[in-house]
Amino acid sequence: MSINCEMLDLRAFLSVVELEGFHKAAEALHLSQPALTRRIQKLEAAVGASLLERTTRRVAPTAVGRELVPLVKRMLDEFDTSLFSVRELGQRQSVVVTIACLPTAAFYFLPRVIKRFNEQYPQIRFRILDLSASDGLASVARGEVEFGINLSASSDPDLQFTPLMDDPFVLACRKDHPLAAGRDPIRWSELEGHRLITVGRSSGNRTLLDAALARSSLRLQWFYEVTHLSTSLGLVEAGLGVSVLPMLATPQDDHPYLTTRPLVEPEVSRSIGVVRRRQSRLSPAAGHFLEMLLGEWREVADEATAPLTGHSA
Repeated sequence: MSINCEMLDLRAFLSVVELEGFHKAAEALHLSQPALTRRIQKLEAAVGASLLERTTRRVAPTAVGRELVPLVKRMLDEFDTSLFSVRELGQRQSVVVTIACLPTAAFYFLPRVIKRFNEQYPQIRFRILDLSASDGLASVARGEVEFGINLSASSDPDLQFTPLMDDPFVLACRKDHPLAAGRDPIRWSELEGHRLITVGRSSGNRTLLDAALARSSLRLQWFYEVTHLSTSLGLVEAGLGVSVLPMLATPQDDHPYLTTRPLVEPEVSRSIGVVRRRQSRLSPAAGHFLEMLLGEWREVADEATAPLTGHSA
């Protein structure tokens, strides 16, 4: 005779016993209280007896529940140990983690995290698809990559977006350019009359920027249009104009020729985060890398965006 229950049913029961209540257990397991109650009821139906009894102050196990507690602990410990062993095996093998990433994040942020990860797991290889926002989202949706680092602009219900940072648009110009003087932010209206460099309309950055300016009834005349943000910086360095681009796309160390200035009225930024398929399960190696990436991202985001005033690019 088989007993129909799931590991989460056992974890739900053990959490209620250890935390002495449904509310704390539901929070610990990231479940609603009704969902937690259904888990307990399902386990009680499988066992054929009540496992918990409520008092005015707390929830305690019944006699059957007390007998079940050590058994459940042992089962969960053995399961977690076995799962960890499989996970470690996957991490020791020469597996490949494939991700899609915005070129700016791939160039300025990703190498730092990958270097740290490879110090712990030297056998794990990476395939990085540095794609535009739209192509990156499509790659995640098709299952070609395990997850992506992208903009929030997606209407696909099968994709979930976890925001990580706001990346403001700034002005990049040569240090000898008139707009480089001073420390105060520059208003968008002050860019009129200057030769502006931007990426083409197929870019997610351009779409976001045009929409934000249109809401403020602003329309700027672009003089140069390029495909890649790195090309726009090259034109700026050559003295051909000034460029509006995300802060993350600018060199983060002191640059001999270029500087950046914050832009206001309006302040425009893009939201960058992790994009995943809702029903997908990451491989052990990709899951561990994502944990490390999330842990380091905030620190890098702070370095990249603050303080903006007087920042040298």
